Amino acid sequence: MGTSVVAFLVTGVTLGLAVGLLLGWYLKSRLGRGEVDRARDEAQDIIRQSRREAEHQKRQSLLQAREEWLRTKARLEQDLRGKARDSQQAQRLMEESEAGLRERDAYLKGREQDLEGRERDLQRSQSEAARDRDRLRRLGEELNVQLEKIAGLTVEDARQVLLGNMRQEVRFEAAKMIREAREEAQRHAEMEAGKIVSLAIERTASEWSAERSVTTFPLPNDKLKGRIIGHEGKNIRAFEKATGVQLLMDEQPEAVVLSCFNPIRREVARLTLEKLLKEGNIHPRRIEELVEKYQRRVEEQMLKAGQDALRELGISGVHPEMVKTLGRLRYRTSYGQNVLMHSIEVAKLTSIMASELRLDGTLAKRAGLFHDIGKAIDFEREGTHPEIGVEVATRYNEHPVVVNAIGSHHDDVEVIHPISVLVSAADAISGSRPGARRKSVVDYVRRIEQLEGLANEMEGVEQSYAIQAGREIRVIAKPDRVDDDHLALLASDLAKKIQAQMEYPGRIKVTVIRELRATETAH
Repeated sequence: MGTSVVAFLVTGVTLGLAVGLLLGWYLKSRLGRGEVDRARDEAQDIIRQSRREAEHQKRQSLLQAREEWLRTKARLEQDLRGKARDSQQAQRLMEESEAGLRERDAYLKGREQDLEGRERDLQRSQSEAARDRDRLRRLGEELNVQLEKIAGLTVEDARQVLLGNMRQEVRFEAAKMIREAREEAQRHAEMEAGKIVSLAIERTASEWSAERSVTTFPLPNDKLKGRIIGHEGKNIRAFEKATGVQLLMDEQPEAVVLSCFNPIRREVARLTLEKLLKEGNIHPRRIEELVEKYQRRVEEQMLKAGQDALRELGISGVHPEMVKTLGRLRYRTSYGQNVLMHSIEVAKLTSIMASELRLDGTLAKRAGLFHDIGKAIDFEREGTHPEIGVEVATRYNEHPVVVNAIGSHHDDVEVIHPISVLVSAADAISGSRPGARRKSVVDYVRRIEQLEGLANEMEGVEQSYAIQAGREIRVIAKPDRVDDDHLALLASDLAKKIQAQMEYPGRIKVTVIRELRATETAH
């Protein structure tokens, strides 16, 4: 019984343990499966979230890549458009350059053809001259034979007659050839020169008029003359001593005349007198103070004038003393024309003409500016202004062409460079343009009379008339003394005579006219 109970208890405990283990295993299995499911769900959620984030990042990356691609594309397109514009501009410049080269080539071909035509004309003229010489030689031989047979002349006599006849014949032929050659050369030369000079004048339109030297100082009333003179003349003596300018008190009513050959001193005197009258404080010490003050001011103004002229023309590398000397031309006039303004105008004209002739425009501009530099100090030393200018330019190491242009612009020395010729031409253009210079009526009448007198002295001249303010002389030739072939010789001889014996600005045109009239009366 007891054993059975124990066995029963053991069996019951064993079964209970078995049931408990089974129940525990079951419960644990159920609980573990739930955690796995929850873990699986969480894992699925994480995977889905990761996929969404990955998709979002992918889209963001694609958008950024697309934006970067669009920016790169726009930049490349802009670069391509810029390169296309540059290419078009380069092509346009190339086309313009090619057009210019074609025009230049056509111009050179035209010049070449012109030169070939002139060469043919020259060869033809030489051939005609050779034929004329042969004809003259044959005529001379025939004339010698005839003279020996008919007149019984000696060989020496026949030679003299023959030489006289040949000389007259050659003179006729030479006059004819000279006339034809001169007309042909003059047509071409005047055409080319006219183009160059016209272009230079057109591009250098003068913006200044002729300036007058200030020599008369107006006064409000004549009572001021007494104050200027001072007690026993002490003020006027101090003024004339300090300035070097003479005061003429009785030349004009209510005016004082400043008399001095030096224009710079005259300007200092004018400024000083103006200040003294404005202040009303006139005594020797104040006069000396003001003269010193205005001397410094005038020196500064001259230096500034020289620097402004160089700056306006773009000229550099000039010696400082040369700049000061150039500035002194501000107070120098020639026939009423301000010499500094005239020099600037000549520089511009010379540069333009030199550029047209393929010469150095900068060097030509420099030569034109300094051509009258001698006039800045010609009242202080002996010599002509070209001689003084050559000395100054040589001292400050100016270019030899500039020195030659200074010395030769009035034919004082021989020309060594074409720029010197252009400077002379520009000087004549600037000096002869309307309103540039002022001459007295007496000088004008004297020049006209001299011009007509030189023409009337020529052999075979009946009458002469100066026209166009002395720019042209028209000569009436005697028809029984001068034939058509001699007209060119007469005009040439008269032109040379005028050049040798007269001084004049610009050019004088010589025109010789021969007229033969036949008159008969019908009854």
